[in-house]
Amino acid sequence: MISVAIDGPAGAGKSTIAKTVSKELGFIYVDTGALYRAIGLKFMNVGFDEELNCDIAKVLEETKVDIKFINGEQRVFLNGEDVSDLIRTPKASLMASAVSAKPQVREFLLDMQRRLARENDVIMDGRDIGTVVLPDATVKIFLTASAKERANRRYKELIEKGMEVNYEDVLSDIEKRDYNDSHRAIAPLKPAEDSVLADTSDCTLEQSVELILSIIKERLDNK
Repeated sequence: MISVAIDGPAGAGKSTIAKTVSKELGFIYVDTGALYRAIGLKFMNVGFDEELNCDIAKVLEETKVDIKFINGEQRVFLNGEDVSDLIRTPKASLMASAVSAKPQVREFLLDMQRRLARENDVIMDGRDIGTVVLPDATVKIFLTASAKERANRRYKELIEKGMEVNYEDVLSDIEKRDYNDSHRAIAPLKPAEDSVLADTSDCTLEQSVELILSIIKERLDNK
């Protein structure tokens, strides 16, 4: 099986790009960030904030996260409810960052992610795919862009979904999540040593997709 690991900071376009590339290559797309967002949503629903001052193991015992591919699209279910849209708010993003720093949560989701890669040709994106989840991935890419460009993309995405957001708040959330993700003790955000850096600050979506496709094809040709 072929596995492509795409890591990078919040708002870098990993999900959109990886989803498009996976369709082009005929691979299964796995958005691991969505799994952490679903866990974060669970903690939000039971009344906890980013400090997570609670019995994490007990909450996880009451949590069931599923990925289903419906018409070729990944949908995320939390205890039987499709939460694919609910997990895309700025608050859910920060909660995802908070729960992803907890070793109990990472262990909870690790087996699911590795099983998907064993059974399918996959493109999997997240924060630590190439460093922790799939350290032997066939291709590793670290996808990034400037914080301002990432905030601008996320702001436009939220506005298009009809959400009332402020650009400065989105930028602040991006910068806060960058700091949290790169400074956490467990699996901090960083490029794998054998990853290819792809900076898309000045790229359109189409150019970004072409860049990632070219990196994957070049790496596979050299295997």
